[in-house]
Amino acid sequence: MTRLPKLLLVLALLAASAAAFAVTERLKLERSPITGTHVDRVFSPVCECARDIAVVSFVLRKRETVTVDLLDAAGDSVRTLVADRDEEAGRVSYTWDGRDDAEEIVAEGQYRPRVQLEDHGRTIVMPNQIRVDTTPPRIRMVSLLPRVFSPDGDGRRDFVTARYATDEPAKALMLVDGRRVVEGRYRPSGGRLEWYGRIRGRVVRPGIYEIRLRAIDRAGNRAVSRRRVRVLVRFVALARDRVEVVAGQRFAIGVRTDAAAFRWRFAGRTGTRSGTVLGLTAPQEPGEYRVYVRVGRWADAADVLVTEPAEAP
Repeated sequence: MTRLPKLLLVLALLAASAAAFAVTERLKLERSPITGTHVDRVFSPVCECARDIAVVSFVLRKRETVTVDLLDAAGDSVRTLVADRDEEAGRVSYTWDGRDDAEEIVAEGQYRPRVQLEDHGRTIVMPNQIRVDTTPPRIRMVSLLPRVFSPDGDGRRDFVTARYATDEPAKALMLVDGRRVVEGRYRPSGGRLEWYGRIRGRVVRPGIYEIRLRAIDRAGNRAVSRRRVRVLVRFVALARDRVEVVAGQRFAIGVRTDAAAFRWRFAGRTGTRSGTVLGLTAPQEPGEYRVYVRVGRWADAADVLVTEPAEAP
């Protein structure tokens, strides 16, 4: 008689196992009550940008009473997005601002959405993880060369190159006098940006411009480099603003340009020269004249005072 209870116990266990197996197989064959899930992978609730919220979205196959909350790495619920909300079949979307139920910003880390369907009797913890990242990237300007350039398209010092390094994958931007002029791609640890002397599609005027770099990580956090570098945009310039020379004598004036050649005009004469020195002959008539040099549409000028020769003693 003692063997009968043991036999009944074994049979009960086998029956329970078979029933559990059948339920498991049925659940495997049953379609999930939700589909078409979309969950933002990373965001920053403090970036004050378009990425300061995360979206949890999915399609309900049938009308349901839905509760959605967020679980931390330990599996504890930190924020309830909706509770017992009646939703029609179709796509539903919910947003999370990165705060817990006490309206405090949660700690950095990974979080997973949990969906509870009252009518269907199912609880689904999504495998999609949301990473909360509130730490801005760091960007360092390694070099910026050349410091003097001429964006005239002649292939000689047409642009400046900024080399940079970041402490995490980020997108770098170049700011010129506070305005964004170049936007790079996401790079793992650094790269380079090139500025061809244009702002809003137009070549800038000659002058001094301040360059800084900005970095934006994938969560939307941003930071600006500490280093500021000034560059000079110069197309053509004369080394002196005023020259005094005796009538009929030759004189020279330095020309600063990256162009292969430049045009000049002085006292009714014109010509084309190359190099860094412009040699001219003063007219025989004393007076005030101007010498002009030009590269493309950019020009510079200097006053030339022609004096009478000194009288012989």
